[in-house]
Amino acid sequence: MERLLRRLRHMSEYAVVLAKWLAVGGVIGVIGGLIGTLFHIGVEEATLLREHHHWLLYLLPVAGLVIVALYRFSGMEGKGTNAVIESVHFGKKVSSMLVPVIFLSTVLTHLCGGSAGREGAALQIGGGIGHKTGRLLHLGEKDMPLATLCGMSALFAALFGTPLTATVFALEVVSVGVFYYAGLVPCITSAMTAFLISRQIGVAPTRLSVMIPQVEPVTMLQVIGLAALCGLISILFCRSLHAVEHKVEHLLPNPWLRAVVGGALLIGLTFLVGTADYNGAGMGVIERAVAGEADPFAWVWKLIFTLITISFGFKGGEVVPSFFIGATFGCVAGGLLGLSPGLGAAIGLISVFCGAVNCPIASTLLAMELFGTGEVLYFAMACAVSYLVSGYSGLYSSQTILYSKLRAEFINRRSK
Repeated sequence: MERLLRRLRHMSEYAVVLAKWLAVGGVIGVIGGLIGTLFHIGVEEATLLREHHHWLLYLLPVAGLVIVALYRFSGMEGKGTNAVIESVHFGKKVSSMLVPVIFLSTVLTHLCGGSAGREGAALQIGGGIGHKTGRLLHLGEKDMPLATLCGMSALFAALFGTPLTATVFALEVVSVGVFYYAGLVPCITSAMTAFLISRQIGVAPTRLSVMIPQVEPVTMLQVIGLAALCGLISILFCRSLHAVEHKVEHLLPNPWLRAVVGGALLIGLTFLVGTADYNGAGMGVIERAVAGEADPFAWVWKLIFTLITISFGFKGGEVVPSFFIGATFGCVAGGLLGLSPGLGAAIGLISVFCGAVNCPIASTLLAMELFGTGEVLYFAMACAVSYLVSGYSGLYSSQTILYSKLRAEFINRRSK
């Protein structure tokens, strides 16, 4: 009888924890879903407004000054996605002020034509929401990192309509080589809740269509070759971002001056290339690349525009630019390797993203959610190859790579 009671008590512990995390994940998912949907609408409306009023491009220096002011007077200078990752690693506080500041700054960047994405802001907003909600619910010290991860999952799912990717990405991106399995229930609950809320409000999930052939040895070899090239492109992307940002801060230590100079450079470059394709996120160009149409140098221009935008103080994210760079590069390089341009673009998009964030599992799931579940083996192989070839480069300097990419060895190093 006593043994039975012990078993029942043991089972009840699991039931209590399950109920707790379903509730916490649900609460964070509701809040994250509503704010994430509002953020999505804000960025989309800002983009549409800029496309209809081209003169807004001339306000980029002014937008940069407003962004600097927002961060200066809120005390959020130097706070970004790395701060959220450090919160998960070390239990550091994520200020709730980060939420409105990055929200407004990202919308301003898109409104005036900065080249940035949305997910960097989403991770910061989500991390802030998750951390604040965890505090309000009086979660313990060991549970707070999971609450932060819940928020990250919720915002990612609300923005892209990819709840599985959002769940695994949040759990995988913080410490490469160690998966926070305890966060599966709360994160997928949060992601699914946010996804359903965004769908109910009318936000369409991101979906792309591409013809994927059956698995064949020659095609697989072509995919491996393209993925290896994309791994190298991801190194170029990440290291250029870090190097240029450091160099610009050294040459122009005054953030107000940096904002004005960066805005002026983006205006000049836009006139130089003669198109607004490289302003904003560039989802239209990504869709055209997956359809098989891309300028051979589009990925180079997008890299330059993104380097200036991020390095000179404008806000947003680097993941959608990585989609753009990968899709346009893959469209061209894939065609040269014998792949159809559309399939090359799809492989390139996933491979550059994987190499930049060091998340092969989340990247494979992203391929399934973006392109459908047909012949996922091509994408899985591409992610594996890109992950290996990209070495220890990464977008987030606070990301910890715990195990070597070359052998079964514990290394515990930061991405660079």
